[in-house]
Amino acid sequence: MAVAVKTNEYKTSLINNRRYLGNKYKLLPFITRVVNDECPDIEMIADIFAGTGAVSSAFTDKVVITNDLMYSNYICNYAWFSAEEYDPQIIIDCVLRYNSLSDLEDNYMTDNFSDTYFSRDDCAKIGYIREDIESLYACGSINKRERAILITSLLYAMDKIANTCGHYDAYRKGVLFYKTLELYVPLAEVHNNVDNQCYNTDANELVKNITADLVYIDPPYNSRQYCDAYHLLENVARWEKPEVFGVAKKMDRSTMKSKYCTQSATEAFEQLIKDINAKYILLSYNNMAAKGNDRSNAKISDDDILRILKQKGEVKVFSESYKAFTTGKSDIDDNQERLFLCRCFN
Repeated sequence: MAVAVKTNEYKTSLINNRRYLGNKYKLLPFITRVVNDECPDIEMIADIFAGTGAVSSAFTDKVVITNDLMYSNYICNYAWFSAEEYDPQIIIDCVLRYNSLSDLEDNYMTDNFSDTYFSRDDCAKIGYIREDIESLYACGSINKRERAILITSLLYAMDKIANTCGHYDAYRKGVLFYKTLELYVPLAEVHNNVDNQCYNTDANELVKNITADLVYIDPPYNSRQYCDAYHLLENVARWEKPEVFGVAKKMDRSTMKSKYCTQSATEAFEQLIKDINAKYILLSYNNMAAKGNDRSNAKISDDDILRILKQKGEVKVFSESYKAFTTGKSDIDDNQERLFLCRCFN
């Protein structure tokens, strides 16, 4: 297993070195135990709401299919799991060069985000680095995987110093920016499984076109859209330089909204399950139905989950107490993460 290290020249990072709502990294022992005990002889796993890729990282001995609607998550998953090989020395050289930058000119980031989530100087570095990555890729100096790893390094570096509480719905005003941007070298495997696949699409559409032994489903639980919480990382990942608006400096996110955060969640879930082609379906869904504020309440009821899954196969439910990372100050007692395992009818 890779271990993050520090050398005299640069530091390294692992897939879990990022804050993210609903991140299941701490639940991996629970998830892997259920899969190992209940799902024998599986060779391919599809993680169709992959987020940061934490769950996929526990199954790299198998073929892994990752998917996420957010491009910023897709690019990180491509960095960690893509079958494309890369040259680690290229990443190291770029990281060392980026960390030595100073006295940079204004750019898209300074024009829009100076002294909000980041200082003016860090905004200048972020903008320069992101533009440079695109230039290197356009001229063929780096391949698609190397581009993804460098963007991932930048996104992780931004996350470490952002003037937020872990998301980008707001920034704290009048603070001193005592942290400065420092990129780490992601310890991504050079030789992943040659059959791995990474997607950036609607999960409901994807499942119509893939097959897997096990499909892992970890959809949004409530009305909090991930594109609202992580709009700035999405902006930098896409690098389309859109107009931003409002105090939080958000871009237009109308095409990034998830149905699973709306009143259509149950309908979308039912269609998703119908279209899945797999031996097993493993759904991760917590028990927030009546424990948080209204925005935190689960969009799909337990009754609907069980009704829909039982139409697809035999269902078992597993639970484990869990202290979740939230966007607010909620302190939920007896919060449980549940795994609904469906052994699909042949």
